[in-house]
Amino acid sequence: MQDQDLVLKIAQTLYDHKAGEITALKVGHLTVLCDYMIIASGRTAAQVSSLAEDLDEMMAREGIPLRRSEGAREGRWVVLDYGHILIHLFHRDERAFYHLDRLWTDGTNAIELPFDQTVPD
Repeated sequence: MQDQDLVLKIAQTLYDHKAGEITALKVGHLTVLCDYMIIASGRTAAQVSSLAEDLDEMMAREGIPLRRSEGAREGRWVVLDYGHILIHLFHRDERAFYHLDRLWTDGTNAIELPFDQTVPD
């Protein structure tokens, strides 16, 4: 599976599991940390932790091992590191405070997602 296809599959999985404010960015030209970054929000700490578990199961099925994760127990900000893809899952309050989208968006690197996020939850 191509990297961008995998990014879209991750975003779709997040969407299917009711994550909000899903952003996918191509950041390889901005950092050596990863090639892609996906940022999403959950309404509760439990949902954030559940999203992390769901994604890790999906990535394991794809044969992509988790290198490292942080924050799953607290569920306020979970980082899943798959090497070339970093996934940040935030509780809404932390997402608003840290605003990672602002730090990693350069105006040209957002990946268009194939679903409508304009429907309020």
